[in-house]
Amino acid sequence: MLRRGGAVVSAARSPRERKGYRRGWTGGIVEAMTISTPVAGQRGPYRSRGRVSELLMRELQGPAGAGPLDELIGAAEEAASASADICRDGDLQLSLFLIYGLSYGGVLDVDEDWEGEPALLAVRRTIEHAFETRLRRLVAMPGLPDADAESVAAALFALTAEDDGPSLSRFVARSASREQLMEFLVQRSIYTLREADPHSWAIPRLTGRAKAALVEIQSDEYGGGRPERMHAAIFAGTMRAAGLDCAYGAYVDDVPAITLASLNMMSMFGINRRLRGAIVGHLAAFEMTSSVPNRFYGNGFRRHGFGDEVTWYFDEHVAADAVHEQIAARDLAGGLAESDPRLLPDIMFGAAACLLVDGMVADHMLKAWGRGESSLISSVTFAGAHDAR
Repeated sequence: MLRRGGAVVSAARSPRERKGYRRGWTGGIVEAMTISTPVAGQRGPYRSRGRVSELLMRELQGPAGAGPLDELIGAAEEAASASADICRDGDLQLSLFLIYGLSYGGVLDVDEDWEGEPALLAVRRTIEHAFETRLRRLVAMPGLPDADAESVAAALFALTAEDDGPSLSRFVARSASREQLMEFLVQRSIYTLREADPHSWAIPRLTGRAKAALVEIQSDEYGGGRPERMHAAIFAGTMRAAGLDCAYGAYVDDVPAITLASLNMMSMFGINRRLRGAIVGHLAAFEMTSSVPNRFYGNGFRRHGFGDEVTWYFDEHVAADAVHEQIAARDLAGGLAESDPRLLPDIMFGAAACLLVDGMVADHMLKAWGRGESSLISSVTFAGAHDAR
C-alpha cells in the first residue's frame, strides 16, 4: 500500500562547521517547507519483463521455503546465459532489483524469510555472476597507481577528469524541456530515494582510516542526525514539489533496464564483501563527479521557474560533494588501498564501472530525447507538475 508523509524543516543552519562548509543546506531556502520522506511502504506487484521476473514474483507471493525453486533457478540460468547484454536486459535487471529489495525493504510486501532463502540466493548469484562478468568485460581498466593514498587519489582524479561520457547535466541546464526534467527526476528516483544505502553496506567491511572516512561521508548523506535533512528525504521533497510521487518504487515499471542496472551494480558491489574495493571505488568516482553536475541540474530547474523546494537537493550537493570528493579519494579509497593493496584493482574497477554505467544511463536519456521520444519505457503523465516558486 502506498503511503505519503511530510515533515516541517527548519531553515536554520547547524552551528557545527567542518572543513569549510556547514552541515546541511548552504543558503537561500525558504524559512519552512514541507519535505516528504521517501516512504518504505510496500509496492507491487510490478509488471514482469520476462520469464524470470514473472516466475520470481509468482514465487514471492507465497511463503519462503514452501517448495523448490527449480523452475525459477533454471529460467535464471538460461536467461543469464542467453542474454546479449545483461546491462540492458529488463527481465534480469528487474529480477535482481527485486531480490536486492528483500534486503533493503520497502519494495514488495512479502514473507521476510525470502531474504535468506538458499534457493533464491542461488538465483541472485546466477544473475550477479553474469552481470559482474559483463561489467568486467566492458570496463576499460585504468593503469594501477602505487598503493598509497596520494597516488590513488591522483589516479582517481585523473580518471574522472578524463571521462568523456555524455553531459546530461549540461543538457538539463541549457536545453531540457519541462517534461524532460520530470523524466530526469523519475529516472533518478530509483537510486536517490534510497541515496547512500548501497554504499553503507561497506561500513562493517572496512577498518581504520577508510572506515572512518566512509562514516564521515555517510553521516552527511543521512543528514548528520537530522532525518529531515537526509539527502533521500530532500530528494523526496524535490519530487513532491514537482508534482511527482515520492514513494519509493513508484516508477520502477517506467524506467529502462539500464537505470535499474545502475542501482543493481551499487547493490552488488555493496552487499558482497569480496567486492568491497569496488564499492569504495564507485563511491569515490560518484562523489568526484557530483558537485559541478548538480550545479547545472539546479540551474536547469531554475530556468523553468522552479524554486527552492525543487532545487534544494541539487544546491545541497554542490558544496557537500566538493568536500566529499577529497575525503573519498584520499581517506576512503586511498586509505583502503594502503591498508590492503590487494584491493587496489577493484577500487579502480569500481570507479571506472561507475563512470561507464552512469554514462550509459545518460546516453540512453539523451539519445531518446534527441529522437523526440521519452526516455521512459511506459507513458507517464506529468500534468501534476507545477511551478514551485
